[in-house]
Amino acid sequence: MNDHIYDLQLFADSNVQTTGGLSAEMKTYYGMELLENARPQLVHNQFAATKPLPTGGGKTVEWRKFGSFDKALTPLTEGVTPDGSGISVSYITKELAQYGDYTTVSDMLDLTAIDDVVLEITDRHGANMGLTLDTVTRNEIQQGNQVLYAPDEEGNEITSRYDLTGACRLTSQLVARAATHLKKMNAPTIDGKYVCILHPSVAFDLRQDPDWVAAHQYAAARELFSGEIGELHGVRFVETTEAKIFRGADLASDSRTLTVKTAVNGGKTVSFEGGAPAAGALAGRYVLIGRVRSRVVSNTASAMTLEDNVTAAVGETIYPGEGGAGGCAVYGCLFLGKGAYGVVDLSEGTEVIVKPRGSSGTADPLDQRSSVGWKGVHAAAILYDEYILRVECGSSYSGQDKAN
Repeated sequence: MNDHIYDLQLFADSNVQTTGGLSAEMKTYYGMELLENARPQLVHNQFAATKPLPTGGGKTVEWRKFGSFDKALTPLTEGVTPDGSGISVSYITKELAQYGDYTTVSDMLDLTAIDDVVLEITDRHGANMGLTLDTVTRNEIQQGNQVLYAPDEEGNEITSRYDLTGACRLTSQLVARAATHLKKMNAPTIDGKYVCILHPSVAFDLRQDPDWVAAHQYAAARELFSGEIGELHGVRFVETTEAKIFRGADLASDSRTLTVKTAVNGGKTVSFEGGAPAAGALAGRYVLIGRVRSRVVSNTASAMTLEDNVTAAVGETIYPGEGGAGGCAVYGCLFLGKGAYGVVDLSEGTEVIVKPRGSSGTADPLDQRSSVGWKGVHAAAILYDEYILRVECGSSYSGQDKAN
């Protein structure tokens, strides 16, 4: 179709004639509306090193990573110029990807005046754009290699995600350990502090700590980050429901867990009861039987084949294995230093697209449909893995929250 694409925003006044019926001022207004509604959702993006979109430079964005100099401990000789030190530079590249969504509206848009329906839809798509692009960034930086697991309530060390329970919570002591880890990695601070992005369910537990300092107690002294709620041990905390939650979905439509039907002694095939998952529905997922977490290769409505050998008694519970012990929710709290990761500049690659009624030709013979949507180009990459520490923990809500 030879539809016109209207870049970013408002409808023209009735006495203004522009290509496609949109004035530059109106386009600017809708573009600002989209980005303003997206910004509150861009919690993970706000701490990234921003890279301009490589317009005309291909589909790959590149960040340069500079090495450090060794200490210059050799005394200078009077009158003698020493050999200088070179700087090592490495390159981190990431493929750009385009994202977008749209809404079709029937017989509602008037291209000669501002239409509240368009503004409302733009608001919604602005928020959707922010959540989408922020999730892309979150999923990338959650893959860092530096991980610390919250100890249990007795203080015993935990060494894997699937051993975490709801009692393994983020505490003041654990925050101090995380901050110390970043200091030992020589991670630079962000405005004098480190930053932690965490879920409200985790923040609820942390707020009970007597050392907790709420953001309103220092808000007048400095500008707050989007979502900032408080500070502890030199770490500023930013709360968002988009902080990562690891938790497996129910194993069957009629049951969250399954039960071992026939004892298994070092085998890979496990028969089960207590639920009826569709054939093949569990393939590729993980299950937890006792302390063994294994990937499901295939399944029928009554048996599954695993990648690993397991030993299980009759009646033993089979839990979803993507989260913690007993299938509970685990939260990935990101402790960050400055420059740990990078993203492309969102203001350069996003736009609102308005297609008015009558633009679809014979595909819309009665001029009944118009649409409003957005699209954006985005990429994110970890630049300094040692500047990111993911603290995985449970919370008071580990039995309730779903994966995101």
